[in-house]
Amino acid sequence: MITQLPTRNLEKLTWQWQGHNINYTVMGHGEPLLLIHGFGASVGHWRKNIPVLAEKGYRVYALDLLGFGASDKAILDYSLEVWEQQIKDFWLAHINQPTVFVGNSIGGLLALMLITNHPEIAKGAVLLNCAGGLNHRPDELNLPLRLIMGAFTKLVSSPLTGKFIFNNIRQKSRIRNTLAQVYCDRQAITEELVEILYQPSCDEGAQQVFASVLTAPAGPTPDQLLAKLQHPLLVLWGENDPWTPIKGAKIYQDLAGKGEKVQVYPIKNAGHCPHDEKPELVNQLILNWLETL
Repeated sequence: MITQLPTRNLEKLTWQWQGHNINYTVMGHGEPLLLIHGFGASVGHWRKNIPVLAEKGYRVYALDLLGFGASDKAILDYSLEVWEQQIKDFWLAHINQPTVFVGNSIGGLLALMLITNHPEIAKGAVLLNCAGGLNHRPDELNLPLRLIMGAFTKLVSSPLTGKFIFNNIRQKSRIRNTLAQVYCDRQAITEELVEILYQPSCDEGAQQVFASVLTAPAGPTPDQLLAKLQHPLLVLWGENDPWTPIKGAKIYQDLAGKGEKVQVYPIKNAGHCPHDEKPELVNQLILNWLETL
């Protein structure tokens, strides 16, 4: 059963894609924005951003990637390319005009893939603590950690141990502990936020999705994608993010220094999800940048 997420006043709509139910929402009128969440998140993670951006004259779309949120937990081999195709097909079905893509974490990498691989559908992108890949590449981990992660992914994927490990990881107390690692402001870790992350994990197939994503290819690197960049880029980065540290912003800062259409803003006292921790600041930075397009 697909759960109803606590997304305040966001309308819950359904789109059929390749035989799967995809949850999405839309609000406002004007130039289109499409918001793309990160790993384990959903439309609800943008609950502090969608109404504000819509109120300022934009038509704001957000969707749950296949396997997450209230979208179907399809059993398949997940990859960034699967979601890239999902989003492009959603754009064709619902938007069909040059769009600004806004993404957090893996959603940021997907936004970068969309505007560089399919420049004809894009007007620009906003990246919030953009991931360097869907998973760590082996050369990015030292040997002990590489072995530990390899063993962990095997256990998660195993029909004998996978369900036990997943049920342990998805406990609300563990979700809170994980959020405490990547959020600077503990007051932002609300019961509503925990429910947004917890509820989809109760759906049938959620464990298999988790295992598939953990064992999926890392995908293209930001460096590879940026070599094809044609559109303006706004890069927002929570400085206190242990998952994607601020040094990851250097490749974008280098482009900005070369006169490319790239703007980079480090955000103090924020972690991996600055749009949820510092929504007032992030919303204003996005709106200010959108006015320059």
